[in-house]
Formats: sequence, C-alpha cells, structure tokens
Amino acid sequence: QLLDWLETQGYKSDSLGKAQVQELIKTAKEPVKSVLQMRLQLSKSSVKKYTAMKNTACSDNRARGMFSFYGASRTGRWAGRNVQLQNLPQNHLPDLSEARELVKYGSFEDIQMLYDDVPDTLSQLIRTAFIPRQGMKFIVADFSAIEARVIAWLAGEEWRMKAFANGEDIYCASASKMFGVPVVKHGVNGHLRQKGKVAELACGYGGSVGAMKAMGADAMGLSDNELKQIVTDWRKASPNIVQLWWDVERMAIKAVGGKTQTETHGIKFSYESGFLFIELPSGRRLAYVKPRIEENRFGGESITYDGVGTSKKWQRLETYSGKLVENIVQGIARDLLFYSLQTLSHCFIVGHIHDEMIIEADRRMSLQAVCEQMARTPKWAKGLLLRADGYECEFYKKD
Repeated sequence: QLLDWLETQGYKSDSLGKAQVQELIKTAKEPVKSVLQMRLQLSKSSVKKYTAMKNTACSDNRARGMFSFYGASRTGRWAGRNVQLQNLPQNHLPDLSEARELVKYGSFEDIQMLYDDVPDTLSQLIRTAFIPRQGMKFIVADFSAIEARVIAWLAGEEWRMKAFANGEDIYCASASKMFGVPVVKHGVNGHLRQKGKVAELACGYGGSVGAMKAMGADAMGLSDNELKQIVTDWRKASPNIVQLWWDVERMAIKAVGGKTQTETHGIKFSYESGFLFIELPSGRRLAYVKPRIEENRFGGESITYDGVGTSKKWQRLETYSGKLVENIVQGIARDLLFYSLQTLSHCFIVGHIHDEMIIEADRRMSLQAVCEQMARTPKWAKGLLLRADGYECEFYKKD
C-alpha cells in the first residue's frame, strides 16, 4: 500500500528496505518525508526482540537456550539464539532508569511526550529487560581492547605492548605513533585521537579506505587521499603487524600447496585429509574445508575453501592475509574468554557476549575481584597483558 501511495506522490521505489527509504528521504518533500521517517521508526527490527523475549521466557520468567556452542564456524565463538544477546542495540539515554519505569508501568502518554522517537526509546531499553533475581545484582565485566592486545602480542609490536603495560589509551598511543606528536584524550592534540581510533578499528586486519569509511571515517570529513595517508601512517607505525599478515598468508599457502606443516608466530598450519588446520597457541584448531590455491582478482595467489557465505548457503569462499589473522585473533580471544569462564565457574554466569560476561551475583560480591580474575592469563599466553573493566547494575545495560 505504501509503495502504491508513494507512486501517486511521484516517488517510485521497488522496495521499502532501510537503505532504499533512507535514499528516498534525501530528496522527499512533505508529507512524503514524514511518512518515510515514520516508516523507518516503525520498521526497527530490534523492537521485535520483545516478542522474542516473550516467546523465550520459561514459566519462571527466565530465558534459556540462548547460546549455541561453537556457533561461529570460523573462530569457534558462541552464537546467539532466540533473543540474540550478541546484537542488542546500545543504550545512550541519559535517563535510562526513568524511561524504563515509564514503559514498565505503561505510562505511554508520558513516553510520547518526553521522547520524540518512541521506537528508538523502546529499542534502547531492550537490554534493561534482563534483570537479576530479587536481592541480587548483575556484575558485567569485559576485556579491555582484547583484539588489539592479542594482535600486538602475536606480532611482537613492542610499543603497543608497552602502551598496554603502562595503562595508556591505545587510540591516543596509536595516534601519537602515527603523527609523531603527544596525544592526550581531552588534552594536547586530543583531536587526533579520533583518527587514531578509526585507524585502529579499520586497519588491524589489512583494511584500507573502505574499511575506514565503514568505521565512521566519513563523519570526520576527510577526503579519500587523507584517508589513504592515515592508512599508510598506521601501517608504518605497526610494521610487525603488517609482517604478521604476510607471514600468516605465506605459511597457510605453503601448507595447502605442499600438503605439509608450517609455522609462524607460534601459529601452526597443516593440511590433513582435505582440511587446512590452523592451530592456535591454546592447542585448539581452526578448520577450512577443501582448501585450494587460486588466482585472486589482483592476479596473486589466495586460498579458497568451502563454507557458509553471507547468503547462508554453502559456497566457495576466498580468504586473504588480513582475514586469516582476524580469524586467528578472534579465535584466541574466544579461548581467553573460555579460560575466564572456567576460572570464574564458581560464579553464576548468566550470559556472555564475545569478550563480556554477565554474572548474577550476591550483593556482597566484589567487582574488582571479578576483573582481577579475568585479567589472569593461561600458561599458553605467556607475555600477553590482559585487563578487564566492569560495572554493577540492577538491570543489564551498556555502560
């Protein structure tokens, strides 16, 4: 009906998907613009999680069966089921508790009056639907910059290791190394921290300008040439990480091509029975089915393998240096979380999301003790510096 109405207003579209509606809004005039904005608000898929919660809750109002062991085939991470705790929207409302109470008691007129975007408000409150038992509290703790720490440890990037050891902000440290000046958050050259942050998020696994834009570089108002320069500066500042990409890819190709065993940076590669296995420091192995060496679009060699693609269908997939390192780093991060889950198994852990765990705890339990326990490293991760941060809350949220 809406598509037909849009056509009568002079706006033709084949779809009402988010991307198509956002594109239409750019040129739409009233009342079409308002209608399309309402369409975006009402089509928020995250709000549907309330229905998923209702369907998942057992007779005691607790949700179970929400985690699938080894659900991520490449890294071995858990995957979410039912309510999908792994992809809940973040919350940024300054008055989260007040908004939550209004919804809880059905004060819908007040919600409409106080919040311009009601669906967005409901979306931000989804996390808060998860609460501890009466008389208990949640302790939420996560690893600080876990992937940046792991890749620095693997690559032997000493200045990064020192920055972590000194408790420095890695985004400031990266920007300082890239631009050759001191960078302090909210202080001297503080404006460069954002560039360091975007570069850290985008460049660690071989990303370039496209990855920078995907991480929000567009909002910085930088040209493609300026973004290319930031990528170049980041790679010059982290030569050991760049070398790690090429070493990993070279050893993987050598293992597949020669049907043999190779090793680099403490990572072992082997070809066995039609599989490429990558053995992590923990001893766990990542597996790639029916690997072959083929020519990529740049004319070089790359590994392809059989796997489940973005379309959820079994197909031929291509991997490359940065992607292999990403799988390895995230796999190691997963193993570190497993180790922490084991060391904290005496606690009632009710949820975990990649590098974060949620503990339903007695009010006397110490948050600091939990973070200290998470910062412990297993024997196989000698030299890796971990840190965990956390907070206590009466309902789950993103602090």
